[in-house]
Amino acid sequence: MATLKGDFFAAMQRLTPQHALSRFGGKVANAQKPWLKDLLIHQFCRAYSIDMEEAAERDPSAYACFNDFFTRPLREGARPVDGAENSIVCPADGTVSQIGQVDDGMVIQAKGKSFTVEALRGANDSDSLRFSKGSFATIYLSPQDYHRVHMPIDGVLDHCRYIPGKLFSVNDITTKHVDAVFARNERLVCLFDTPAGRCAIVLVGAMMVAGIESVWHGHYQPKKGIETLHNAEDKKVALKKGEEMGRFKFGSTVIMLFEPNNIHWDASYAAKSITRMGNAIGSIS
Repeated sequence: MATLKGDFFAAMQRLTPQHALSRFGGKVANAQKPWLKDLLIHQFCRAYSIDMEEAAERDPSAYACFNDFFTRPLREGARPVDGAENSIVCPADGTVSQIGQVDDGMVIQAKGKSFTVEALRGANDSDSLRFSKGSFATIYLSPQDYHRVHMPIDGVLDHCRYIPGKLFSVNDITTKHVDAVFARNERLVCLFDTPAGRCAIVLVGAMMVAGIESVWHGHYQPKKGIETLHNAEDKKVALKKGEEMGRFKFGSTVIMLFEPNNIHWDASYAAKSITRMGNAIGSIS
């Protein structure tokens, strides 16, 4: 029965006008009419039991629109960043979907489903080959989570690639029933040079995500299937562990890739583990 429900849910998403619905949701989320944005924010707080005590601005009505509320910064000290020199920290609040080793270029999505590093990165190149036997971690951000993404390790940006794509939901049901969903959805693929070698951080969009942003570029706008490559040669982007690197305007997923033998994950983390930005999730080998 669960399989039939999952198949039906996936089929309905295929029939849904994903981009049109998400664009409409984005317009509503950006609306600044006080009655509308306050209604959305207060209903959301009630539905998801949002803890506003963590927010830098604790008054829900003080936000200009729902998107500003959704991507709200936290108060100073709400997410302490592990200070160990060799630690790798959680880039976001959320839940671990999968964590482990890349198997001959294949990344586990769910039981019986995988996708290739090349498909995820949108490139069959030397950097994809670097990760073909490396380490990965996938973290799902649900609607109630803090939605800013931070650096898991010190890094200097080499390049990033914005890849337009589908907007399937990325919840647990979808990942079990839609093949290679993370490699099919809209995503921003960021490649950094770090003390642990190359590190790819991939921000995956999803149904109703009104946008993906980076701190060095801002909002990435879909352009009818056209990929956008940004090299960092003209503008050096160097970020410290725990610094913000991007954000989602609704729930989605972050995937980290590291080169083989350069890091190891903390054994206490596995599928379904809860993450908090700044907590140590691994360490440099």
